[in-house]
Amino acid sequence: MTDRRALMTGGAAAAAAAAALLTPKDASARPLEDVLRSGEIRVGVNPTLPPRALFNERNEIDGFEPEVAAAIARKLGVRLTLQAVGSPERIPMVVSGRIDFVMGAMSRTSEHAKVIDYTVPVHSENYGILAVQGRGHTSLQALNNTDVTLAQVRGTTAIPYIQRAIPNARVLLLDNYPDRNRAIAQGRAQASFDGIDSVRFALRPFRQVQWEVTATPDFGVTYSGLGVAKNNHSLRNWLNVALYELHTDGTIESLWEKWFDGPMFTKVPVSPFF
Repeated sequence: MTDRRALMTGGAAAAAAAAALLTPKDASARPLEDVLRSGEIRVGVNPTLPPRALFNERNEIDGFEPEVAAAIARKLGVRLTLQAVGSPERIPMVVSGRIDFVMGAMSRTSEHAKVIDYTVPVHSENYGILAVQGRGHTSLQALNNTDVTLAQVRGTTAIPYIQRAIPNARVLLLDNYPDRNRAIAQGRAQASFDGIDSVRFALRPFRQVQWEVTATPDFGVTYSGLGVAKNNHSLRNWLNVALYELHTDGTIESLWEKWFDGPMFTKVPVSPFF
């Protein structure tokens, strides 16, 4: 678990520092009553993280997170305005009140929580193994072998962990995830260890291969919630109730299966208490 926490700190301090540049006098986060009065809720999503969010063929923002945001807006009885955000500016935009909450795979971390508040989780975030089906590469122990080549993307957070925990495997470093997937499909590598939540969506161009995706919960599971401005209790508390309802009526799981081509690897443990 220590290794998992170490991986999740990458970039968090930088995000917190960026948000800290916005002083309290700059912040103008809208409480629930102001959102209701305006008739609009403004939500930040990152369209470079498909299928969480993406631009569709009509050049509209679409995906899992926009659909969850739309369900929230319907419950609130207001119109939805989506704002495209990137990782560097997403937290400052919440702190400054330019958006009411942010999505974009908002992993819960202690660094982020210094400058924003989180709702209850929307979905889990999982690491695991991608391999060709039936080859036996379904555990970290099985990968730790000199006969195994791991295809990995340069600069990703899994690399330091592999060097520590899977030292016997050979590593083929590539520039992007499509190249990673292609290397495994072509037999130039046997497996990859990385985030797996979006991998089934990413493997759509490689349907000729029988893939095996194995979650490694022993490595650790994190959770992603909605990011809300610090101390905006009225909006956060309402969102918690709305998310509870969207979990218990099956909406979130149904949308996840629609966009991610399968169920969550780790179900969100839903509680009526926040």
